[in-house]
Amino acid sequence: MKSELIVDVQPTEVSIALLEDGRLVSLQKEARNLAYAVGDIYLAKVKKLPGLNAAFVNVGYEKDAFLHYLDLGSQFDSYKEFLTEALTEKKYVPLVSKMKLLPDINKHGTISEVLTPGQELMVQIVKEPISSKGPRLTTEITLTGRYMVLIPFSDKISISQKIKTTEEKMRLRQLVESIRPKNFGVIIRTSAEGKRVAELVHEMRTLMQCWDDTVAKAQKATAPQLIFEEESRIVGVLRDIFSPTFENIHVNDPEVYSQISKYVNLIAPERGEIVKLYDKPEPIFDSFNITKQIKSSFGKTVSFKSGAYIIIEHTEALHVIDVNSGNRSKSTTDQESNALEVNMRAADEIARQLRLRDMGGIIVIDFIDMAKAEHRQKLFEHMREVMANDRARHNILPLSKFGLMQITRQRVRPALDIVTTEACPSCYGKGEVQPSLLFTDTLHEKIDYLIHDLKIEQFTLYVHPYVEAYLKKGFLTSLYRRWRLEFGRKFRIYADQSLAYLQYKVFDKDHNEIDLKEEKDIDSSASKAKAKAKNRNQEEA
Repeated sequence: MKSELIVDVQPTEVSIALLEDGRLVSLQKEARNLAYAVGDIYLAKVKKLPGLNAAFVNVGYEKDAFLHYLDLGSQFDSYKEFLTEALTEKKYVPLVSKMKLLPDINKHGTISEVLTPGQELMVQIVKEPISSKGPRLTTEITLTGRYMVLIPFSDKISISQKIKTTEEKMRLRQLVESIRPKNFGVIIRTSAEGKRVAELVHEMRTLMQCWDDTVAKAQKATAPQLIFEEESRIVGVLRDIFSPTFENIHVNDPEVYSQISKYVNLIAPERGEIVKLYDKPEPIFDSFNITKQIKSSFGKTVSFKSGAYIIIEHTEALHVIDVNSGNRSKSTTDQESNALEVNMRAADEIARQLRLRDMGGIIVIDFIDMAKAEHRQKLFEHMREVMANDRARHNILPLSKFGLMQITRQRVRPALDIVTTEACPSCYGKGEVQPSLLFTDTLHEKIDYLIHDLKIEQFTLYVHPYVEAYLKKGFLTSLYRRWRLEFGRKFRIYADQSLAYLQYKVFDKDHNEIDLKEEKDIDSSASKAKAKAKNRNQEEA
């Protein structure tokens, strides 16, 4: 199976698509300079203690963050003693390795016994803000690397269950035990399997330096304030999904290409050549047929085979998926066998959709009813099999007597909800559009304005593929050629599948978008009224 990673870097966000044999199986979107992301560490202040055995904490977000008693960590007393010393004695950074760990806190205690309003805490985001809820926090700080996770105020060493051989587990345990500082626990990740001592020692030192820098920053901070975040958000995402089996990683931004290339050469030097800079003018997602797959996969209704389809509905509490056979041509007159076949194919598509949309929480699936118990069991086992590659923690229950399958899936970020319907770029919701026949005249005016008024020498105009085909129709007689003769070779026109029919975008030579939306484009009547009022005022003056 050919696996490729496609990274589309835009000014406000980065989209990372995972392709398996050219088919989109995972899509992640990360806002650049995103705040309150999973893993960020803040110096925060306890605000109030409601009757939920939890605290509302001010981390600077518009909604108070949520810290439950069970998220304090068993070694909260040791953490509290260390943090009190660090925030009181700011002339030096106290050493965790030289302190004596205190006994674990009571598992059945109450939060009012250990926290008070106004108290300062060093907290880490474990769940990003979702819907109307603020971030969820923990005081059990973890620092994540490629091969291991460092946990202050702990002495435990845990090993990924995906490392199967007993010999390798023993080797890694003994190695980490010999290099870890006192009072620091370690989780050994799957990627540490087979790694040399020098690589693990280097990462341990890097993580320890991150811890010292974070504590030092907390000593100088005023709550609420961010005191630690990933060096690069993109590299942080890549760290979790990177696999040496990737055949290619295509990136369309030189700076991000340099970051990813440096990271891959660090963790897998022999695979450094898989990172490639995409420098073609065609949008990178269009080039790899990702835009079309996104538009066909993120709607409410998703077709998957021979007319069968699923309908996906989202609510605040759960996601509901309904399986329909549609107008599928039956390969057999046996309704039971037909239902099993549709359900099995639907399970494949549902497993893909859960990864693709990053759907979490409770998922309820209404499969087509099947009378035979062995068919229901076969479907259950097949769903477990196709979900085996899903990195998010999940639990699947067998079909109920009503034919419903329930799945719980780990949710740490909002579900990826991409709207596939297109807003009309001509009326902006008014319901009235300018004649589409005059759209080429509008483009001609914009080009003239860019060149003669704004004095922009080199720019790129992106339009819908149908419009691009019309502009370039006829090699010698095309509108595109005539405009290039009129204005000079100062611009190029390319198709962009993500655009609506009469929509366009303009980028300068540094790929910064130029906003050409005029007031008349949004509300022409208001624009005319303002113009009349302005003229009347001038006449009166």
